[in-house]
Amino acid sequence: MTYTVAAVDEAITLLLLVAAQPGLGVTEIAKRTGNTKGRAFRLLTTLEQRGLVSRQGASAAYYLDYQALHLGAAAHGQIDLVRLAEEPLARLGALCNETVAVRVRDGLETVCVARWESTQPLRVQNALRRPLYAGASSKVLLAFAPQEVLDAVLASDRLRITATTPVERDALLGELEKVRQQDWAISVAERTAETTGIGVPIRNAGGAVIAALTISAPSSRMTDERLDAYLRQLRAEAQTISTGLGFVPRS
Repeated sequence: MTYTVAAVDEAITLLLLVAAQPGLGVTEIAKRTGNTKGRAFRLLTTLEQRGLVSRQGASAAYYLDYQALHLGAAAHGQIDLVRLAEEPLARLGALCNETVAVRVRDGLETVCVARWESTQPLRVQNALRRPLYAGASSKVLLAFAPQEVLDAVLASDRLRITATTPVERDALLGELEKVRQQDWAISVAERTAETTGIGVPIRNAGGAVIAALTISAPSSRMTDERLDAYLRQLRAEAQTISTGLGFVPRS
């Protein structure tokens, strides 16, 4: 017996797609979600009537609307991880003025659930979703993921985003083993040229890695001295968040 309501499930799928990839039209949304154009339009119209999405511009592209802001604000206050990360993100941002984020795993991708944006003109943009094999946060989350998740990533077609993206099986496995041993990850131009990211795990009360805390910066600013200082602070703030989630490190 299933308790899933198909129409609700389809509407949520459309809403999440608009959140992840704003600016798509109804034809592309229908294609990406496996709906007919007519059904996608009806679902989007329902979401629009409830203030969750809106059509904008001459091309009638879809974006989140004001009620989505209310949901986001409510979620921010209710989800422990996001709430606990707020002050650590602010402290890290004040320290480095670089892009700081908390990312979690969703299937074979990572999702940004909280962030602090750098105010510098040249800064790293934090995408909502990323594949689970490239970047510091991705390698942290994949290194400590269940075996079936690793197997699925290894069996997938891994896109070479840059020349240094670790797409080969042995290269990726080597990177993940290094992350497990040192308990942190570094990414040098794995997703975007001339950018460097470092990430550390956040653990829950049971010790499982549930998120990654990261700093990303143009490589020209991520000197060895700064990297060491940022890593120390990242670890301290990740421990603060983990402690708030009930994690007690072994003595």
